[in-house]
Amino acid sequence: MALALGLLFGSLPVAGRIFLGAWSFSGAAEISCCLLILAIYLHLWGRRQIATMPDSAAMLDEASRLAAEGRIDRAIVQLSKTIRRNPRFWQAFQYRGELYLGLENSSLAIQDFTEAIRLAPNEAHLYVLRERACRLLDARSCP
Repeated sequence: MALALGLLFGSLPVAGRIFLGAWSFSGAAEISCCLLILAIYLHLWGRRQIATMPDSAAMLDEASRLAAEGRIDRAIVQLSKTIRRNPRFWQAFQYRGELYLGLENSSLAIQDFTEAIRLAPNEAHLYVLRERACRLLDARSCP
């Protein structure tokens, strides 16, 4: 928006010269320069914000590293953050469900596997994992 306004104000003196025969818009060049500088600043600031946010795959890798180190609770917290940031990232639900399964918390594992299946119904291994969790829970009516 600042870029568009900067270009508009920059074009006013030229348009005045062409249509009116005189440079009748004094101060338009200064306003244009200020808006163009603002546009550049906002563009650079926005790119910096994007670069500092970790993506979902990097967060999943961090959770995997934590789990490999034996810090399962921290890995589950990291996966929960990943899911909050990207609720359509079915791999995070799958991995958190596998961690719950390892902790013998089958009911939470079933919930995560069910959500992963809802997001990625063509992934056959999710059905196998959910069935395993249902057997451990001895659930008669597994979703």
